[in-house]
Amino acid sequence: MPQAFVLINVESGAEEDVVRELKKIDGVEEAYFSYGVYDIIAKVKAESMEKLKDTVTRKIRTLGRVRSTLTLIMMEE
Repeated sequence: MPQAFVLINVESGAEEDVVRELKKIDGVEEAYFSYGVYDIIAKVKAESMEKLKDTVTRKIRTLGRVRSTLTLIMMEE
């Protein structure tokens, strides 16, 4: 099952709203605030790479107040 960590930058002050919205998205298993270069880290799982790509590009990146993302696709052991 493909999974990824998505590092997200948002507009200043939007962290709580974006985390709340991320947790509503099917496939987003966890979402946390972070301090440093990225504002939020989300863990995403999907049944296929195509569904993972769809979740990141069509659901996460299009959320209001999201500025940018960096997706780290996890390899199997």
